[in-house]
Amino acid sequence: MMATHASPYAGSWYPGERAELEPMLEHIFEASAKRTGTEMWPGAMAFVVPHAGLMYSGGVAAAAYRHIQAERPRRVFILGFCHRGGRACVELPDTGAFETPLGEVKIDVEALGRLAGNAGFEMAEECDVCDHSVEIQLPLLQYAAPDVVAVPLYVGRLDEESRRAAASVLAREFRQGDVLLASTDLTHYGPDFGYLPFPADENAQDRISDLDHEAIEAAGSLDAGLFLETLRQSKATVCGYEPVALLLETLTALGGESIFQKELDYQTSAGISGDTRHSVSYAALAYFREESFQADTETRAALLESARDTLRRLRGDEPGGPAVAAGDSAALRRKPAVFVSLHHGKELFGCIGTRPKELTLAEAIPYLTHASADDPRFPRGRGIPENLDIEVSILTPMKRVRDWRSFRLGVDGAYLIVGGRCGLLLPQVAGHGIDTPERFLECLSRKIGLPADAYRDREAKLFVFHAQVFGGNLSGEPGE
Repeated sequence: MMATHASPYAGSWYPGERAELEPMLEHIFEASAKRTGTEMWPGAMAFVVPHAGLMYSGGVAAAAYRHIQAERPRRVFILGFCHRGGRACVELPDTGAFETPLGEVKIDVEALGRLAGNAGFEMAEECDVCDHSVEIQLPLLQYAAPDVVAVPLYVGRLDEESRRAAASVLAREFRQGDVLLASTDLTHYGPDFGYLPFPADENAQDRISDLDHEAIEAAGSLDAGLFLETLRQSKATVCGYEPVALLLETLTALGGESIFQKELDYQTSAGISGDTRHSVSYAALAYFREESFQADTETRAALLESARDTLRRLRGDEPGGPAVAAGDSAALRRKPAVFVSLHHGKELFGCIGTRPKELTLAEAIPYLTHASADDPRFPRGRGIPENLDIEVSILTPMKRVRDWRSFRLGVDGAYLIVGGRCGLLLPQVAGHGIDTPERFLECLSRKIGLPADAYRDREAKLFVFHAQVFGGNLSGEPGE
């Protein structure tokens, strides 16, 4: 029987007694909900989480662990690494359980055995790989999902071929109800880390945030190569780049085209301590299939009815302004990017959207319906026709793509940034005389006031997204 490993980080990186640790975790989770709100998304497959002492990064990590708390996964694969250096493979610690002040975390030793039977995976003595990148996750995991089983992995330096092979193995081991965690902190700034790319002045935190969000954006591509290339170019000191790269490669193997990243929280140690001379950045990122961002039948019906009520009020049929959707479900409280398009026959009557986190769905749909009915791009004085059609588009998060040729006509919407200008086209724009990806992207380039080929510019950034599209007309009949 494999031995139990008592974590050496208890009593230093976090309290060594249950009576102190549990209240600390309770406070961390409550503070996370206050910082980021109670908005939750179902069905997360994977997370990127930080690994500093709980007093520093615990509040950011809790944004991910609150989702785990809601989902209660069966197994969690913890992709960490050894800060002291490791072998050029994925190392598997030879232990049967971890022990913290909250008790034991069981390890799926059978899964470790199956993984060890593949090239690129090697068993290792626990004392050789033991590292806080994995073990700082344990008390958070125990608090969120006390009965979860862990699969700890220490990811060494892998070349592209080895990483892809390891990801294929992990994807085969991944089951419904499992979750992947990649452990990393982001930019390490200051003389203690030997990284001072700019002065520690009043602009330093903004510049650090820019570095971090460039890395976050690249991670959202699910393209491990683009993520690593971005870090090489920016020289951002992201310590757990190998676990993150393996996570991205594994998600790609699990069907990455339909998986999207959402940033749950972000903070720096300087923002907590006030010491701007030294700063370590923390982010909680989550990965979901597109279905997690879609509204169910009941939610769609409530949203359409609020749009109809808003239009009736604008027509004068009923008193009042925008009609907030009825109900208080978790789905109505979420804040995705969403658009409302109004059509009169084959003509667009108005189309207005919001960015993520601006309004709840319950608030956004009536607001956007009202704004679309008064869209300044179209002639005024039209009134609200009786046969107006309503179309709602709920967007997934944006996903950066390396090459515009990755864009799929009729499947993807596109968001383009070139030289400070930006713009978006919804997926359903395809088919209205736009029959090739090039024509779609040319229309988007012209929409933002640039030449038709601007999307091919070397400095252009292209993002794709999917949309759940549904609708009906003012009379209450469903749309096509």
